[in-house]
Amino acid sequence: MSAPDVARRLPDIPTLQARCRAVAAAEAVVNPSGRYPCHVYEAGWGGAGEDVFLVVNGSGDDAAVVFSPAGVYVRVFDHESWMSPYTTDDERPWPGVLDSVPDVFRPYVDEPAFNDEHIPLVTACIWRETGDSRWHTGDITFPEGEPDSDGAAWLLRLVVDGTPEAFRDWARDHYERPVDLAAIREVFAAHTAADA
Repeated sequence: MSAPDVARRLPDIPTLQARCRAVAAAEAVVNPSGRYPCHVYEAGWGGAGEDVFLVVNGSGDDAAVVFSPAGVYVRVFDHESWMSPYTTDDERPWPGVLDSVPDVFRPYVDEPAFNDEHIPLVTACIWRETGDSRWHTGDITFPEGEPDSDGAAWLLRLVVDGTPEAFRDWARDHYERPVDLAAIREVFAAHTAADA
């Protein structure tokens, strides 16, 4: 599953934002020390009305979901992907990934936090403007024989699935200990009920 497949499975903006908050809050419950969190939600990240949900696996892969008054910009970077800018001679993003990103989201393309000096760290990009009826991706020809090559499916899996059970399974594997599903369900209910 690549970015276009993920885009077709993403919910509307308010539901996605609620899921992002729920995943970050659930991780805070299972990782109370706050050491090396993989999922973080930062309100007021970039200024008035801008929040970000970050996914960081600690191995060089990450994703950011930026919520702004203009809509949502989703950026994914899988450092081992054939689509990584580091695999090309010119260190440019894979053709089509960023080519049709609307101007309103261009500041996020150039955001220093999402770049390595002059190189945009991106293997997948999805966006949706406020009031738009669907999610968008660029027109991309994926590497031959690599249908899941952009990292979008696995880095965004918890917010695409959106269930406490998916989070419980991930947390149990990641933290290598039992995770109380009832507690995770309460966290998800608290964060998704207000925005549903």
